[in-house]
Amino acid sequence: MQRIGTVGKTAQGLAIVGLDTDETPDIGLMVIDESLSTVGRVVDVFGPVAAPYVAITPTDGATLTDLVGTTLYAE
Repeated sequence: MQRIGTVGKTAQGLAIVGLDTDETPDIGLMVIDESLSTVGRVVDVFGPVAAPYVAITPTDGATLTDLVGTTLYAE
């Protein structure tokens, strides 16, 4: 399990995460929270190369507002 980062905000139905790691996750990668529940899938990587962001589309059971402040991990 690899830490991706913490959800900083939401925008246009996506959770926006600033990466905590040097490795950029692949688009389509499933994302889980600390309780190992699947919360979404990586749909975009954007921003400056030195500090990229990841956009995550939530799964049907995940609520965007509840994800803000949550640390997410790559499955």
